[in-house]
Amino acid sequence: MQFKVPQFLDIEDKIFGPFTFKEFVYLAGGGGLCFVLYKLLGWYLGAIPILAVAALAVALARYRPNNKPFLNMIEAGFTYFIQDKLYIWKRRENKINENTQALGRSSVGKTNQASSAGERRENMENTARLGGSKLRDLAWSLDILDLNKHVEN
Repeated sequence: MQFKVPQFLDIEDKIFGPFTFKEFVYLAGGGGLCFVLYKLLGWYLGAIPILAVAALAVALARYRPNNKPFLNMIEAGFTYFIQDKLYIWKRRENKINENTQALGRSSVGKTNQASSAGERRENMENTARLGGSKLRDLAWSLDILDLNKHVEN
């Protein structure tokens, strides 16, 4: 048995001449607001607001960037300006205190392995606290805690 499959489901019905109901509401609302602005401000003071409202009404009714309603673009722009922004691509410089830099310089000229190993261990502890990212610090601490649990057992 064959059934008729509806075609063009994504196209809205034209109710008011060449306009859909939504387009008609946008244009009628914009026209009404333009009329109110004209009555309140007159032609000379109200020309710029009237043109802005008319342009917005026409854009809401007819302009479809990327085949999506213009209202979606306005909503996306509004949420972009309102929401908090996280810039993760900005590089932060590591702040190394002077003691760590002095330890690094003094260990180069020494020949004693025990003292330089101790200094390197202390230097590594300082750099672990001064890590470049919180994720790296967290991963490092989890590895150390995990190793301590295996050693205790």
